[in-house]
Amino acid sequence: MVHYFIKALKSYATFSGRARRKEYWYFTLASICGAIILVFLSILVRELVFLYFLWWLVLLVPSFALGVRRMHDTGRSGWYIFIPFYSLYLACTAGDPGENAYGPDPKESNEQWDFDRRQPVE
Repeated sequence: MVHYFIKALKSYATFSGRARRKEYWYFTLASICGAIILVFLSILVRELVFLYFLWWLVLLVPSFALGVRRMHDTGRSGWYIFIPFYSLYLACTAGDPGENAYGPDPKESNEQWDFDRRQPVE
């Protein structure tokens, strides 16, 4: 789960290409978990409330970039991210198999992951 979060942060402002459902939803889950932890910390220590807002500010651009890439995976323009319920529907649907106008299928990636070292195999 964490490697998908880091992968999204590494492609911070990359609005081209495609993103798998797994990548999108694990990033969303990690973002929400981090926010919940920061809410509890800010309840315990009132001075830390700014960390919650900083968290969402830092994740704003990667979230939009990942959402746009997720829309691309379904064969739609990235602008679909701004249509509330339809973009949620698209984020839950399977991407186009094979290559589409936005790039190759991310499921067919040759990148292998070393889960012990938590990084791609070189």
